[in-house]
Amino acid sequence: MIKDISDQIKYIGADDPQLDLFESQYALPDGMCYNSYVIIDEKIAVMDTIDQRKTDEWFDNLEQALAGRSPDYLVISHLEPDHAYNIAKVAEKYPEIKLIGNAKTFSMLPQFFTADFSDRSVTVKEGDTVDLGEHKLTFFMAPMVHWPEVMVTYEQNEKILFTADAFGKFGVMDAEPDDWACEARRYYFNICGKYGAQVQALLKKTAKLDIQTICPLHGPILTENLSYYIGLYDTWSKYEAETDGIFIVYATVHGNTRIAAEKLYDILKSKTDKKISISDLTRSDFHENIEDAFKYSKMIMLAPSYDGGIFPVANEFLHHLKIKGYKNRKVAIVENGSWAPSAGRVMREYFEGMKDVEICDVSVTIKSTLKPDSLGKLEKLADAMVK
Repeated sequence: MIKDISDQIKYIGADDPQLDLFESQYALPDGMCYNSYVIIDEKIAVMDTIDQRKTDEWFDNLEQALAGRSPDYLVISHLEPDHAYNIAKVAEKYPEIKLIGNAKTFSMLPQFFTADFSDRSVTVKEGDTVDLGEHKLTFFMAPMVHWPEVMVTYEQNEKILFTADAFGKFGVMDAEPDDWACEARRYYFNICGKYGAQVQALLKKTAKLDIQTICPLHGPILTENLSYYIGLYDTWSKYEAETDGIFIVYATVHGNTRIAAEKLYDILKSKTDKKISISDLTRSDFHENIEDAFKYSKMIMLAPSYDGGIFPVANEFLHHLKIKGYKNRKVAIVENGSWAPSAGRVMREYFEGMKDVEICDVSVTIKSTLKPDSLGKLEKLADAMVK
């Protein structure tokens, strides 16, 4: 599809509604879009290519936007294949085109392509500018947001920031209007979440710019209320809670831990007006649970013991929290075990290995099913968590 961002800047990306998994792991109920742009001026700059799944559609869009002209530059913001697959094809189709990237871009480029691009590479560094005529592109390095070669581009005339993967979300471009934050949050914490310090560095660099439009490589083009989107990224990348509330997450084998979790939910609802959310790890989207763990200020985790450790999906959840940099939260632990309960130990070891995670003094052990003594302990745990 082609969309006019302005008279001289066009969207030439493509929707992929049939894609079921992003990066072969993140569920896509609404598909995905691969964004690419072209700036038509005295010189023409193409802003990234797209995934191989939509190569033909992308070249058709590009040719239509060019209207018989040839592009002068291809700006490479990010080398991940869903954005960079067609670099060699573009270079072959347009022999005069120059590739704009940074030193890391061109050191990594041979890992993906066998062609030699050295005679057409334009290496830029922080703050460098390329003049297209009316439009001027200034480049800012954004390493590890979320690969080491990533950079963003600011177009000075129309005040557009091309943000690579930053400010992206799951879903196609022409999806029905929705809550941007929900799928953008799931995207951020599962893909960029580990790199909060690097996102903060990028936000500081771009804070001085007059930004009127944000053009990411995934998700919708953002043109209104940009302070809302930037504010969320600031909160997320500082690992601050977006919602002051409690996320109850549990795994269950035969249903007894679920009964305890649901009872705890009712207890908490009776004690506080703050938001309480509950999710079953075994029957919900795994990566939405990661998202919600970061969203809320507190979390209570309930899990059964299993093979001298913890139920596998609970172990995977804790592992993902750790590698994504979960921090600055208060958590509580509830374990279930019919003999030699071990899940609590595993949960505690994980949480103790995370930065600035406070573990509630009150923990609960359930022996198979919820009984009056363990129910009383749930009451005490709830009191401690709503203080």
